[in-house]
Amino acid sequence: MTIKINELISPERISPDCHATSKKRALEELSTLMATSAAGLSKDKIFDSLIGRERLGSTGLGHGVAIPHGRISGRDHAIGAFLRLHQGIDFDAVDGQSVDLLFALLVPDHFTDEHLALLSQLAELFSNKKLCQELRATQDAAHVFDLITRWQTEHDIRSA
Repeated sequence: MTIKINELISPERISPDCHATSKKRALEELSTLMATSAAGLSKDKIFDSLIGRERLGSTGLGHGVAIPHGRISGRDHAIGAFLRLHQGIDFDAVDGQSVDLLFALLVPDHFTDEHLALLSQLAELFSNKKLCQELRATQDAAHVFDLITRWQTEHDIRSA
């Protein structure tokens, strides 16, 4: 089973102009976005999973990007959410740069290979400098979703 990034999110789980000013606040925003459309999941449970993973080491990749992620029990599919911060925040990224693009990923406990495959896809997506520039330039959730979907389609064609 191959999971695609654009299947993890929807425009309702995208906040393209968030004013969070700290790592904790950004993770709270991501948790709220994911909880709003995931029946049976509380934002507190999601936040606990994301912050628990951050305590093990920062998920800041560098170049202004972070991929906070965590595991959750009692779910059968992964979900995601995207934030574009109005202003970059300290995220303890490997390169020391502030982070303004965040894609949170929450996977079921039993997802091991899928979890790693999704993280790899996300790292590849955010290594595309042109796409990151486009994501930074828009304040429209539907446009962000379209950009990610377009990237996914092009990625699938290249991988075929």
